[in-house]
Amino acid sequence: MNIKKNDKVKILSGKDRGKIGKVLQVLPAENRLSIEGLNLLIKHLRPRRDGEKGQRIEFPAFISATNVALVCPKCGRPTRIGFKIASSEDKKDKKMRACRKCGEIIE
Repeated sequence: MNIKKNDKVKILSGKDRGKIGKVLQVLPAENRLSIEGLNLLIKHLRPRRDGEKGQRIEFPAFISATNVALVCPKCGRPTRIGFKIASSEDKKDKKMRACRKCGEIIE
């Protein structure tokens, strides 16, 4: 999966289409991710003890990674992700993520 935790992404389809948020959690085996403040679901909880009130809890549900696009931190546009081979400080080549629109390497 090309999207990692703390990346900014833009939702491409669904009820929150066009909104931008930060990735909270990634499930690479299922190709799904959770975005802060978006795709919220409401869960109703019953009261457990006497005198306690019921509650409504809002939480961000998982969304398919195919329905989001990474927002490039350099150019600020939603983009696909490419790869570049870059040499690091310890003289080893590393495969790094790169923006397809501006060509900059994404950390």
